[in-house]
Formats: sequence, C-alpha cells, structure tokens
Amino acid sequence: MTTDLSDFEQRLRLRTLTVDDYDAVVALQLQCFPGMEVWPRHTWRSLVTRFPAGQLGIEAEDEGLIATCSALIVNSGDVADWYDWESVSDDGNIRNHDPDGDTLYGIEMQVAPDWRGYRLSRRLYAARKDVCRQHNLERIIIGGRIPGYREHADAMTAREYVEAVQGKRLFDPVLTSQLANGFVLKRIIADYLPSDEDSAGYATELEWPNLDHRRARSRQLRSVHPVRVAAVQYQMRRIKSFDDFAQQAEFFIDTAGDYKADFLVFPELFTLQLLSLVEGRPGEAARALADFTPRYLELFADMAVKYHVYNLRSRWPRCSRKLVGVIGRGQLRERRGMTLDGRRPMVSMHASGLPARTCA
Repeated sequence: MTTDLSDFEQRLRLRTLTVDDYDAVVALQLQCFPGMEVWPRHTWRSLVTRFPAGQLGIEAEDEGLIATCSALIVNSGDVADWYDWESVSDDGNIRNHDPDGDTLYGIEMQVAPDWRGYRLSRRLYAARKDVCRQHNLERIIIGGRIPGYREHADAMTAREYVEAVQGKRLFDPVLTSQLANGFVLKRIIADYLPSDEDSAGYATELEWPNLDHRRARSRQLRSVHPVRVAAVQYQMRRIKSFDDFAQQAEFFIDTAGDYKADFLVFPELFTLQLLSLVEGRPGEAARALADFTPRYLELFADMAVKYHVYNLRSRWPRCSRKLVGVIGRGQLRERRGMTLDGRRPMVSMHASGLPARTCA
C-alpha cells in the first residue's frame, strides 16, 4: 500500500492582502489582541488602497489567514517622534503614506495563537525586508509590543525586562522574534499604547538597516547642527610678562571649554595688551610686538587642543619691509591645533591713535 504524502502536507502561501480580507483580518485581531479595538472597515480600505505592497498575509490551506502585517512608507525627516504610533501611521489610515520616503514603518504584525512557534513572523519580516529593498528604502522602523512584561511588571522595570530578553534570560513572544530577525533595539517607549495591558503600555523602538540601499546621486541636504559660540569681555590691563598674558587668555579658554563652547571669540586687537612689555615710540613698539609671534602661535595652538575649543582671534601684527603701521590677519585656531589664517591683508589702528600706513 502506497501512502500519499500530500495528505500530510500543510500548504502555506504568502500574498498581498485586499479589501476582501477585512473580515479575516479582524477575526485574527480579536484572537491576537483581545480587549483592543479592531480596525474599522474604512481604515482597512485605506491601507490596502494606498499601499498594497505593504499589507501582507500568510494563509494556510483550509484555514485561511493565519498571520498578517501592515506597513507604510514615510520620510524620516517628517517624523518628529517614532514612538507616536497614531501620528506616524495616521491612526492606521496611512493617508500620510509617501512613495518617495526613505523608511518603511511597520504598524502591525499578528500571528494566530495556534500557529505561533512556526516562525511565521520570520516569513513576514523577510517579506517586509524584500519590500524595503524593492523600494530602495534606508531602513525599517517598528514599535514593538512586549506582551510578556505583564507577568514581570511587579518584579522589574521595563528596561530590566528588555535587557533580560536581550540576554536570553527571558522570552518575549514579540521582542525575542524581532531581535532574532536582525532588528536593533533603539529605545524603550512608555505610553506607546496605553490600552495594551499585556505590555503595561510600553513598547520598544527597533530598526533594521537596509544594507542594499543605494543613495541618490542628487544633492542631499544636511541637517542643521547648532553650535555654541562664546565671546570674551577682555580687560586690557597692564601686564608684567608674557606669562601674565597667557594666564589671562587661558582662563577664558578654560571657562569656554567647561561650558562646552565650540567657538571662542576674542576681541579685536586684544594682543595690544603686550605693548606694556615693550618700550619706545609707537612704531618701534609695534615692530617689537611682532617678536612675540612664535610664542603667541604656540600658546593658542596648545590651548585649542588642550580645551577642545576653536578660538577665533583678531589680527596679529606682522612687519613687512619698512612698515610704519601694522599688517595683520584674523586667525582661527582649530581644535586639532591647526591655524586657519585669514588671507585678507588688514591695516590695523593702534591704541595710541597712530594711523597705520605702509611705505611704497
């Protein structure tokens, strides 16, 4: 007697969902998420109409749908907070679906209780990754439930529970599967779905980066990054040595470093304080001031590296031929100690009132 093995086969089929699947999807939601509201019919129609490729299901022969997932495409630059499920998904209606976006956002995944343990979620995640690759998206973002947390909520915080799941000391029916499918935990979200009692309202934000993503060759706009600029109110007092000048300058650079300033701006011609160290007529004093150049440059190079602050300084006097006045350039000392030297020759005025001029 020959046994027909086909009698023992379970035939599963992965496919995109349609409007006609509404009743089956709602029935599955009632099994998977008892106590939570199901999608209205108009929401389901909006999902499968606006982004059919993102609504996927697995059906078993003679049983119908046993697992489904839904998603939409968004532009990450338009999303203020990934944890705001209602805002990102338009409360499930996905009227904000953007075919030109860069991120696939998963809004639901469900597997029939009798079919859990058959790795159906792995098949759905693999299908989502295919959708992400086909649309050349940068990533998949999901906000995942942690339904196993309810049993441990009295003994540990949500963070401790998630860390235990990551360390494989505890099993969570959702998070464990997500981590096994290559998703990276970004953060824990409180009050994600307050009606989700099994998760105590908590959820996790996870990301899967698409390594096959190809960036467009068109010009990409960069985000604006704020910088902190500090300005020095410098007291021009008489000093007795170059070390006095260095000590006063270092005080301001040190303070700017404590406040995590990116740039420190010194006043115009604050280096004229060094005139108190030289003697002679104004023209001679200006020439003598240029002799401090090596020590001056070494000082600010060292301070920029030591305190990790860009320091922007005024023009420094440099003698050229029979210069009666002073020619200088503004300087920016980088955190690495390199000098970015302004290339505009500037004619400076002296504190003594002597007009700067050059000789032919």
